[in-house]
Amino acid sequence: LAPEREPSPHMRSRAEVGRILLDSPVPAVVLRAAVVIGSGSASFEMLRYLTERLPVMTTPRWVRTRTQPIAIRDVLRYLVGWAQIGEEVNRSFDIGGPDVLTYADMMRVYASVAGLPRRVIVPVPLLSPRLSSHWVGLVTPVPAGIARPLVESLRNETVCREHDIARYVPDPPEGLVGFGDSVTLALRRIREAKVTTRWSSASTPGAPSDPLPTDPDW
Repeated sequence: LAPEREPSPHMRSRAEVGRILLDSPVPAVVLRAAVVIGSGSASFEMLRYLTERLPVMTTPRWVRTRTQPIAIRDVLRYLVGWAQIGEEVNRSFDIGGPDVLTYADMMRVYASVAGLPRRVIVPVPLLSPRLSSHWVGLVTPVPAGIARPLVESLRNETVCREHDIARYVPDPPEGLVGFGDSVTLALRRIREAKVTTRWSSASTPGAPSDPLPTDPDW
């Protein structure tokens, strides 16, 4: 994707992993996504809790940075599609959904889809990524240690520069899943208790993000 300023450490790490894979003797395909929207992901849980718990938000400047979220089902469609490609390819591809939004836009759309009153978002330039991550850690179940790299990455604009992947894995006839529809699908899975995996599954035992005794098994 296309950061407009010095990439965050998290973004640099992702880019380095891609370079290592592509420089290996085995052909590889690297799919570069921004925010992946799906039930159980840390990015989605952060968006969900911030929007649901805060009807009025004083937010840092990164809420105005543009990004191109993608639905998890489109990511999975690309991964499954590549398993059927016989051609030898060694390159990276930008992948994103049909909508380019700011984080503030995503919170407003989420509120609308979830049937919540319109959220009031007031940007405050003094909130650094470090302070923001602690704020996210207090408001959401995502610990500050996980929230910080996600928040720091939001200072970079992440909009697709190309859509070359469609030459190999064509878009479905109905098009890619829009942001609003991806939120609807994620919320449906949560309400139906069909969240197979959660971001906290990768945490260490006893972490603050572990389920409480009163939480449902799923």
